[in-house]
Amino acid sequence: MRTVPTWLTRMLPEHPVARRLSAQSILFALGDGVFTTGNAVYFTQIIGLSAAQVGLGLSISGVVALCLSVPLGKVADRYGARRMWALGASLEAVLYLSYPAIHGFAAFVALLAAFTAVNSVGGAGRGAYSIAIFPRAERVRNQAFLRSALNIGFTLGALISGLALASDNHDVIRWLPVVTALLLGLNAGLISRLPDPRAQLAGEAAEPAREMAEETVEPPEAVPMATQTGPKALKNKGFVATAVLSGINGTHWILLTVVIPLWLVERTDAPHWTLAWLFATNTVLCVLFQVPAARGMNNLTGALRGVRLATAFMVASCAIVAVTGDTIGWVSVVLLLVGHMTVTGAELFESAATWGFVAELSDPQRRGEYQGVWGLGGRLTNIAGPAAYTWLALDHGTLGWAVIAVTIVVGATLLHPAVRSAERFLATHALDPSNATA
Repeated sequence: MRTVPTWLTRMLPEHPVARRLSAQSILFALGDGVFTTGNAVYFTQIIGLSAAQVGLGLSISGVVALCLSVPLGKVADRYGARRMWALGASLEAVLYLSYPAIHGFAAFVALLAAFTAVNSVGGAGRGAYSIAIFPRAERVRNQAFLRSALNIGFTLGALISGLALASDNHDVIRWLPVVTALLLGLNAGLISRLPDPRAQLAGEAAEPAREMAEETVEPPEAVPMATQTGPKALKNKGFVATAVLSGINGTHWILLTVVIPLWLVERTDAPHWTLAWLFATNTVLCVLFQVPAARGMNNLTGALRGVRLATAFMVASCAIVAVTGDTIGWVSVVLLLVGHMTVTGAELFESAATWGFVAELSDPQRRGEYQGVWGLGGRLTNIAGPAAYTWLALDHGTLGWAVIAVTIVVGATLLHPAVRSAERFLATHALDPSNATA
């Protein structure tokens, strides 16, 4: 029997479904990355929109996402997580094929609204499925593998898109959404062939029982949802607060993609090519260290520890980057690189903590709905965070960076009692997050 090298074994998830999901994640991110990198060029040069129109359209789509998050999460619960995930992926591929027919701002906004609806229901389905398909102890670790796979796919997609953009040929750029549609169509096919969570976990539970001949584990009976579902997700005030506060703790992406690049260009003497180093370093670190960073965060105590580590990295990054406003030459370059790496550390630990919270604090029969509520926190910060953080850092310098750091610390501090409140809510209503019959 052929053996797999030890180093390769460590890079791959052990669970067979996790390996299939990793391949699916790479394919999805490859397709999405192909167009995401070039979408600004497509919108402005091909469709003919102004930068202000693109920004306004994205803001409108953010508001639409906020409104649809919870209702479409309920749809995923009603019709099945895997089914809605596959449907969302299929419709997303179709929408990319409609790009050549888009002309003008109104059509652009309608397209973004359609993408928002499709992504909301597909995202809720994916989130619910990725919790239900794995045993409780393996959920966070396998999510980390999937996150690493996504980073690999996005990187490859960005490289393909970069080659297309480098050609500066409008005919080539017009093909980007078509290529994305084809890849996402294949992605939808992979999703539709994934196993059912109940059958998968029932089989895993039955196998050792058969080997030990101690007992027979049968698949869980189909119990009507009305007899086993707790209150609506929005009634879990602790979970709502956890979602909002975690959204604040998750604003590392704003520093990574918005504030630090703008700070580098406008407030430091570092050469602009330093940005390429920053993003390349972030990608490599996320691929290599996401799984180790997720170790021990498959329970609430571990997830809260992850929040504290992420907060420490964010505060350190704010302090380091703020200094570069007064440094010169290679000192600025090195400090910006270190500051960006510390934000990456915050991303690694905060992401792992998020998976722990969602897995351990969701009603197993309302996972899609809980995914929708969880998305509210991130979407609120997506709307307000970039403008607020940019204004604080670029207009107020060191003081602004200090306010950002204090905001993160306060959010993380309040997150601890919110998590325990959500935990008590589940216990009060006898809801067991280890249940996989979603």
